[in-house]
Amino acid sequence: MDKVHPIIEILKERYPDSLCALGYEKDYELMIAVRLAAQCTDARVNLVTPALFARFPSLEAFATAEVREVEAYIHSCGFFRQKAKDIVEACGILLREHGGKVPDDMDTLLKLPGVGRKTANLLLGDLYGKPAVVCDTHCIRISNRLGLAQGKEPEKVERQLRAILPPEESNDFCHRIVLFGREICTARSPRCGACPLRPYCSSFTGE
Repeated sequence: MDKVHPIIEILKERYPDSLCALGYEKDYELMIAVRLAAQCTDARVNLVTPALFARFPSLEAFATAEVREVEAYIHSCGFFRQKAKDIVEACGILLREHGGKVPDDMDTLLKLPGVGRKTANLLLGDLYGKPAVVCDTHCIRISNRLGLAQGKEPEKVERQLRAILPPEESNDFCHRIVLFGREICTARSPRCGACPLRPYCSSFTGE
């Protein structure tokens, strides 16, 4: 698809720093932060994780934590009971089965509690620099509006984007789409008049 290349270049120019919005220092901290971000904003997660990571400063500390104590730290992130359970179990598995490291392949990541394709793709892209397509709500919405993909099912959108995105650009493209979705192409009131992608957008009517 010819228009994907100018779209990538425009997003690069507008958002040169294509960094993950979640704060972390260690590989398992990113895994935890992404789990907390499900049905929750990155901003809220970033308010919660400093105290959480200070209380549990190692993978071993998380793996042996009382689930109820983890719940207390992450309560404001929503779905806190399941998230706390997943975090403690996943950290235990990392210690027992993976030498204390977050795995670097999709199939193994998907076996961890609370890790779906979106989380696995983000971990593979950000931790290991592998081609990854993180299909969050921003990515799905904007890809459909631009005409780069069709449908709302994450895995189907992921397959469509993998077919057209240069592998070396895919992970950064997804980070930039999130920034673009927050600034310009919002869910309810997209700022089409200020959008630099108007010439390539299938949804823009010019009205």
